[in-house]
Amino acid sequence: MSNAFRPISDSLHHSLETAAPTHSAVADLPPYADADCAEADTLTSPFLEALDLSPAAVLVQQSNCVRLDWEDLPPFAVVDRQFEQWGVLFANAIAICPSNPAYPPYSGRMAIMGAPKGGWLEAKFVRPVKCVSTFVTSSRRTVLSAYDAENRLIASAETPAANLAESQSACPPNALLQVRSVDIHRVTFHAFDGQFILDDFCFCF
Repeated sequence: MSNAFRPISDSLHHSLETAAPTHSAVADLPPYADADCAEADTLTSPFLEALDLSPAAVLVQQSNCVRLDWEDLPPFAVVDRQFEQWGVLFANAIAICPSNPAYPPYSGRMAIMGAPKGGWLEAKFVRPVKCVSTFVTSSRRTVLSAYDAENRLIASAETPAANLAESQSACPPNALLQVRSVDIHRVTFHAFDGQFILDDFCFCF
């Protein structure tokens, strides 16, 4: 996965001009971070259709988006402050390379899981973000909750049911969960005593 970090306005403008986007290199960027959220095909419809892509609107959009795909994390590493320079810290998270086919990553080989406490994971942002999205595969219905600086719930989203691969669930694996607000300081994931993995975690300032 290539590395990039640029304003989303530049990303959108570039993706409109060329069918095969290239990425500008930036020095000292960790190889596991990719800021080009707009290039994830599954995100394109719900994530970008809500944006005003008129020329005037694109000029004033100065958000930066970061996508984490976990690929350079070693299996079973505790995930906490590795991405602090990108603006996020995690709690109760470990990196895994799933051996159970019921939990397929969205991309690559790696994902993160809520552990050692099962069914829960938290991400705190260094400064407020506007939206958070990720792909979730879980043994139970999973709820994504967003909170402001006063710890008030300001947005939430959830999967309708468990969505393990090769199950009878109507919800396929790697369901997209996303929340939007102007002042998201942290998000939590709860699977109600179930197990879940997250992949391609994306947030925009």
